[in-house]
Formats: sequence, structure tokens, C-alpha cells
Amino acid sequence: MCGIAGFVNSGGTPADGRIVRRMTDIITHRGPDGSGYFVHNQVAIGHRRLSIIDLVTGGQPMSNEDDSVWITYNGEVFNHAEIRPELEAAGHRYKSHCDTETIIHAYEEWAADSPTRYRGMFSYAIWDRNRQHLFCVRDRLGIKPFYYFWDGWLFAFASEIKALLEHPDIRVQFNDALLPEHLAFGYTSGDETLFKGIRRLPAGHTLTLTCGREPHIEIEQYWEAPCPTHFESRHDSEWIAECRSRLEEVVRMRLMSDVPLGMFLSGGVDSSAIAAIIKRQADGPVKTFSVGYSESRFSELAEARQVAGKIGTDHHEVLVSMEEFFNALPRLVWHEDEPIAWPSSVSLYFVSRLARQEVKVVLTGEGSDELFAGYGRYRFYELNSKWMGAYLRVPEGVRRVIQDAVKESPMLSASIRRKLGHTVLGRGADIESLHLNNFYCAFSMGEQRRLLRREFTQNPYASYLQRWNSVAQSPTLARLLFADQKTYLVELLMKQDQMSMATSIESRVPFLDHKFVEFAASVPPHMKLRGKQGKHILKKAIEDLIPHEIIYRQKMGFPTPIAAWLLRVDAAPVRDYLCDREGILAEYTDSAYVNDLLDKHLRRVHDATDRIWRLLNLQLWGDMFLTGRREQFWEGLLPTAVTT
Repeated sequence: MCGIAGFVNSGGTPADGRIVRRMTDIITHRGPDGSGYFVHNQVAIGHRRLSIIDLVTGGQPMSNEDDSVWITYNGEVFNHAEIRPELEAAGHRYKSHCDTETIIHAYEEWAADSPTRYRGMFSYAIWDRNRQHLFCVRDRLGIKPFYYFWDGWLFAFASEIKALLEHPDIRVQFNDALLPEHLAFGYTSGDETLFKGIRRLPAGHTLTLTCGREPHIEIEQYWEAPCPTHFESRHDSEWIAECRSRLEEVVRMRLMSDVPLGMFLSGGVDSSAIAAIIKRQADGPVKTFSVGYSESRFSELAEARQVAGKIGTDHHEVLVSMEEFFNALPRLVWHEDEPIAWPSSVSLYFVSRLARQEVKVVLTGEGSDELFAGYGRYRFYELNSKWMGAYLRVPEGVRRVIQDAVKESPMLSASIRRKLGHTVLGRGADIESLHLNNFYCAFSMGEQRRLLRREFTQNPYASYLQRWNSVAQSPTLARLLFADQKTYLVELLMKQDQMSMATSIESRVPFLDHKFVEFAASVPPHMKLRGKQGKHILKKAIEDLIPHEIIYRQKMGFPTPIAAWLLRVDAAPVRDYLCDREGILAEYTDSAYVNDLLDKHLRRVHDATDRIWRLLNLQLWGDMFLTGRREQFWEGLLPTAVTT
């Protein structure tokens, strides 16, 4: 697991090796164990290494036998040992035991088809001297990042945006056209980023840069997440047995390591299941790691401790205070490159830092909810859709009065209004209102009109709706899961990557093995969502591994006490920061609206946590990358001695 960076002057101008060194130096946290560079003519590629496999001979950039092909690679191909014999039989000579070399020889043998052979997580760039092209790849689910810049002559790529910004020909500019989508979801799910001109290679795609008289890039998709229209009829027990055997296989594959590994344990179903399987498969002690808060109702430490005790792991915990949380936030926004979508990213950073004291690799439970309908919103959307059919018989004027009362009535508490707001009483009939504004969006399109100082033409829902509409023939639940896998999950994986790599630790996600994803898509809806219970098939598949009360306890979802923290007197510097006239918010938002939002949250008229969080991170992102005030806020938003 590493950091990659590089550039090609496609017109033939010689590359400056000092630039690629700066690009890789700024992402040293991704690979503190070593660095390497290849600079030749118009090409410069670099690498930062976190040594996991083949500690002695696995350095990069790495070449083929005659030095005509060079690679810089980030990731793990877990089936590389299975591919190697076929390549050796075809005449390829190995000089190491690492998966990097398998990717080189696979490219020589199968060219653009080579990524279809791999099971794992990866992003890489291969310079082919003979063909004069750069072949770039990102894994099927988007577990590993790949950012690039292309202006027709300069092509630059990196694991993190900040590395691209080290190139002197790439200017830092705010791509503010994406502001509506960001304010709604907290992330953007297309190929554009908040930096103008910098894009992300979509998951499951390749990019080929061809140099010469007319340099150009071609982007092609080599894999798509399945979204079936029909499902095989099998007995429940067959589905459950296959789920269990496949889960054991993907966990076993991800135990490949030449260094110690462990497990992030939340106390929920997904991480508990993986930890229990690791315990059965591992030879030595299994280390687990959990994060929590002193506010017990926002902490799953007790549940994680219970699971660790039942399974028998070597368990470690860390508590995060309000001061630590808000003072780490600026640096973590810098690590993330874009505003942080969810407060749980901060928790993930602290548990990663804890784990790094013991191990270099961790497994996580990410992805299960998006495969097997683990979030309550799936069930609620289906129920609301059914209820809406009857509710639409109520006259529109009456419905509007009820909706206004749900939003603003002083006769209802903020908690009651929030709960009613998730039902048809507070919603419109379209998917934007009934699902997206209901469960994803901090600022709806209507709220953005009041918040923003100027009008934007972009539809904030466009990326999600494009995915939703592309599978219109599939059942509702399958469509919901597919759309989340293409949008929401990709951002979750970036959180997982950037926060763990900020502490120089590799995280692996067994549920997102593409073969397992394809199996999960084939599972019929009634085996995923049954009654009030999501992930039905997974829970049945692991009933002998962990206690019943752990499997069927209510899902918490990695909560943080940020709503309560924002009400505290000693959180005033955080609230004041949102109103700072030198920040990016002053240019784009109505200060009266922001002040009113803070006031209503403090008076507990509305729970504005999600909206405050969105604005806070946008303000921080501006200061970390645009305003020149990074040093002013680098050490945090609160005084170092906060009274509790």
C-alpha cells in the first residue's frame, strides 16, 4: 500500500525530476518506508512505499526485463500468486515475489484486458516506452484513489490531489460549479473534484494517454456493478450457505501479508463477523481496535469490548475528546483533499492512529450495508413510497399546511418534527424529496436558494439520478443499492483510504471483493431486507460465529456526539469560525442565514448538525487550500486547554 505520483509532458518536453520528488514527498505519510523515481525524457513517475509484501525486493517504480515498461502502483492484488504460473509459462521472468511484478507482466501479456484478471484493490500507472503511452487503472469499486490533470499537453496523476498541486503548471482554483452537489451530499460523485481541472478516474475504468503529434486520452470501463432485473429461485438455506463460504474466502484472501495485521471492531455485525472469521483462520493472536467517546450513548466501545471478549481477541481502545476532535479536523481536511463528508472520518483517523502502534494492516467491515441493505433508509423509502400513494389523495393545500407544520410548528419539539419530517407528512412524492433530501442532503435545493448569495444552475441531484435512472428496469431495492454503490460508497471508501493512510496504515475491505459484490447483487431482495431487518442473509450466515444479541442489536452507525458538542459554551470558537468574514463562506453564503442556523441550533429549535458540519468543512477546506490561512488554523479550532 503506497502513494503514487507522476507526470508526462506529452509533447516531448523533458521532465524535471525535482517536480516528481516534490509530488511524492508531500504524500510521504502514504509510504514512509521508502521512495523511488523513474525519470526519462518526457516522463517522470514516483512512488512512496509502505512495505507490506516482499519487503526486500518489492521497491518501485519497477520495470520489466528490458526496462521498456515501468510501473508505479498502489494496492494489493490478492490472487497474484494464482496468475504468476501462467505468466511464467508464457516466458515472463520474475525477479521478485510481489504482486507489482505480476501486474507488469500481465500488462505485457494481456494489455488493456489485464485488470480483469485481478482480485483486489489497486490504482496504478504503467509507462510503455515502445508504445509511447501511459496506461492507468483504478480498481472496480474505487477502493484506491486515482486523481489526474489533463490540459491537452501535461498529464499528471497522483494518489492524492495535494501531490498534483505540487506541479508548477497546475493552479489551485475552486470548481464552484460543484458547490450545490457538495452542499447537498457532502461530496461529489462524478469525475470532477472541487479543484478546477483535477478529476478522479472512475472506479472500474482505465485511462490511456497516447503521446505524439496529437496527444490524447481515452477512458474505458472494464467492469460495472451488477443490478439484476430478475433473481434465481433457490432455497434460503442455499443462499445463506453460499454467503458464508464466500465471506470466509474473501477474508482468507485478505490475510496475505508479510507484516502484522489487525481488525477495526465497532461491535456491529460486519466487523464482528470478519473478526470472528479471522480468529478462526489466523495462526497467532488477533488484534482488534475500537474508538469511542466519553459520552456513552454515542459510543460503541462496550459492544466492541463484548465482541472482543466473546471472540477472544487482543483488544485496544481509544477515547476521543471534543478538543481532540476539533483540533485534528483542519489537518484531516488537508489529508482528505476535499471537505470531510461525515464526522465519523475523524473517529476513523484516531482508531487508525491507535492501530498503527501495533500493526501495519487492518481489515474493516466497509461495504456490507450497500450490498445487503443494512441502512434503515432502504426500508423507509419503500414504506414511504407505498404510503405516498394513499397520501396523495389528500388535497394538495392540506398537505402543504401539514408539511409547513412539520417543519416549523412550535407546538412540536425539534425531535418530533425531525421524525415526522422523515415520513410522507413532511415530504414530496418524487425521489429527490422522499429519499435524497430525506436521508442524504444537508441542504436541499430549496434551502440552497436561501443559503447561497448567487444562483447556481447545476442540479445537485444529477449524479445520483443518473445512476438511479440507468437501472430503471430493476426492482426498487436493487436500484437503491446500485445507486449507493456508485455514489455514497465511493466517498466512504475515500474516507477509509485517506484517514487510514494519514497514519501510514493499510485498510482492506473484504466485503468489496468484486466476486463477492457480484454474488451479493444476485441475492434476491427478500434475502436482504426482511421485515424491519436489513442484511438478513448475512446475519443468518454468521449466527454460529457471534452471539445472537450482537447480531440483532440495533444499528448505531459510527455516531459522534457532535450535535451535543456544538451546544457547549466552550465550542464557541467553532461556531464563530463559521462567521469569519475572511473565510470562503463569506464569499458564497448569506451570513444572516448562517447566523440564524446557528441560533436555532443553540436554542434547540432545529437540529442543524448536518448543515453546520457541511459549512464547517467547506470553510476549513477553503483555508487549507485557497485562502492562504492554513498555518493560522493548522493546530485546530479550539484553545489547547478546553474546560469540560
